Amino acid sequence: MKKILVVGGGGREHAILWKLSQSKEDLALHCAPGNGGIEQLATCVPIKADDVEGIVAWSKENGMDLVFVAPDDPLALGMVDALQKAGIRAFGPTRAAAEIEWSKSYSKWLMKKYGIPTADFEVFDDADAAIAYLENAKYPIVVKADGLALGKGVLICEDFAQAKQAVQEIMLDQKFGAAGSQVVIEEFMTGPEVSVLAFCDGKTILPMLSAQDHKRAYDNDEGLNTGGMGTFCPSPKFTQQMQKQTQKDIFEKTVEALNAEGREFKGVIFFGLMLTPEGIKVLEYNARLGDPETQSVFLLLETDLLDIIDAVIDGTLDEIELDWKDGSAVCVVMASGGYPQKYESGKLITGLDKVDEDVVVFHAGTKSRDGGIYTNGGRVLGVTAMGKDIPAAREKAYDNVKRIRFDDAFYRKDIGIK
Repeated sequence: MKKILVVGGGGREHAILWKLSQSKEDLALHCAPGNGGIEQLATCVPIKADDVEGIVAWSKENGMDLVFVAPDDPLALGMVDALQKAGIRAFGPTRAAAEIEWSKSYSKWLMKKYGIPTADFEVFDDADAAIAYLENAKYPIVVKADGLALGKGVLICEDFAQAKQAVQEIMLDQKFGAAGSQVVIEEFMTGPEVSVLAFCDGKTILPMLSAQDHKRAYDNDEGLNTGGMGTFCPSPKFTQQMQKQTQKDIFEKTVEALNAEGREFKGVIFFGLMLTPEGIKVLEYNARLGDPETQSVFLLLETDLLDIIDAVIDGTLDEIELDWKDGSAVCVVMASGGYPQKYESGKLITGLDKVDEDVVVFHAGTKSRDGGIYTNGGRVLGVTAMGKDIPAAREKAYDNVKRIRFDDAFYRKDIGIK
């Protein structure tokens, strides 16, 4: 029996474990720290996801055959490097390779150097210089915290007053902590946004089905940016022709660029793409699976996830073919009232037993207590359904969302419409 530890405790990690639980191999699944839903699939270990020493020590003591490092923070802290140094087989990029996510300025520089299409940009480590630049900038404009900010450090500014405030919040008020020691200011691009997650073994890059995320908190893309309020997969806007072009001009070029910089990437690269009138451009890279994109994408994945993980680590991804179910998937996130700002936890969740058998409810922020499941985060559940097309999957997902209740729950009503 193979012992596997998945690091993390959100909806993405639940989706990874759900997929691993279907493997043809006999697996003993563990998760650190996990959540109330993950507990039903894996043994939860009370170690924080960013506790590098704790995860390495526990994995060694308990003879883990594989550790899958899923979230951005532990990757940025070098957890994969530490596991490898301890002789533990690990899935995920090294700290150096993961810099394409934990430093937006590095990722923009890499794209510029190697001719990967992206928005024009400037980087500042001085707030006054950034504000002076913004006085003569073209609006709208995008102001980003350089480091990791849980998907919330990107601010679209309509005029100078908003942009100045964004720089002050990020750099002077340190709203996102150390992530705001530098800002990236870039041109505002227009067009549909598409996410493509791709497995990479350092040589071969194998894209998964495209997805579209809904970042804003409320319907019609209003409200603050969140970690993601729902996704659908595949994106009808991302055609086969676009896929072929992107494979050559963006996906493979990125792998070549990282290799040229001596940063072999093994794991998953998330490409945030913008289908602009001038062509497809990269909005951002992430160095791991997206959340909640993974929930809808994995619902359609047929190939054994463990086979893919092994091929990525061993450098044999060229021998793998990704098989997909026909149809579409839609994930609707149910969140705590007040998210992405202040919200309360500890609300009892009911109706989980009333969900259709072919609908999967991925737990993001939950806790089990006294035989019940309670809210324990901003994003609480990802109700994910399949259908012959997006409208059918959407209808099924929302039909099941209505069966689940907790105090102050809210969700967007327009996932999968745009």
